[in-house]
Amino acid sequence: MEVGTVYLVGAGPGDPELITLKGAAALGRAEVVVYDALVQEGLLKMAPKDAVFLYMGKRCGRSCPSQEEINDTLVQQAREGKTVVRLKGGDPFVFGRGGEEVLALGRAGVPCEVIPGVTAGVAVPTSMGIPVTHRGISGSVAFVTGHPGSGLDDPVDWEALAKAVSTIVIYMGLTRLPEIAARLIAAGRPYDTPAAVVSQGTGADQRQVTAPLGELFNAASAAGIETPALIIIGKVVGLRKEFSTLAAAALPAEPTHTK
Repeated sequence: MEVGTVYLVGAGPGDPELITLKGAAALGRAEVVVYDALVQEGLLKMAPKDAVFLYMGKRCGRSCPSQEEINDTLVQQAREGKTVVRLKGGDPFVFGRGGEEVLALGRAGVPCEVIPGVTAGVAVPTSMGIPVTHRGISGSVAFVTGHPGSGLDDPVDWEALAKAVSTIVIYMGLTRLPEIAARLIAAGRPYDTPAAVVSQGTGADQRQVTAPLGELFNAASAAGIETPALIIIGKVVGLRKEFSTLAAAALPAEPTHTK
């Protein structure tokens, strides 16, 4: 039997309309869809009705398949001759473990193609009216993980980051936010640096809160913000109010109906 192909497709940041045309096309011809916890239901409706759907979601603090189990599932389905779409939130290679899956597939002799997706680190701030770079305010941006993984050392040098980068975007860092904020402030990032936390970014249930860096965790807790969430730190967050006001003013007026 001919081995099938696995497509690692970036599903985008949440809103189903933000998947790429190439990703949607791959999904539309899938025989098996292996999807994660960040994938919206609307995206699954793009696959054929007779496709097999295998949920392989990973959530912090909850029982979930290991990465090895996910790799084995992809290999097994492809060896049965199936066209497999591995649908991953955001971009497969931005904190999505896509690299691990590509290596496992390659070592098993399974053909694989990676289809990039729109990462939450750019799309979610944009959806809030926050540009991650802005001339004269932010000439650099870093995307970092706030969750190093069980038994692993923290891969982020927070002290160096505080001085080196204008805008910091943190994935999976909400539970460690008090520690992260304290380390950044101790290293020189001002206590009152504008910052934001967003959950369910670009989706219908998006929730967000903005506050000074030193008060961000308390503000997020008071607002009931839950994981998964994205954290944005930098002066660009301070542009949100003006950008949102200008964007709203530019929208066409509602049509007036007369009898």
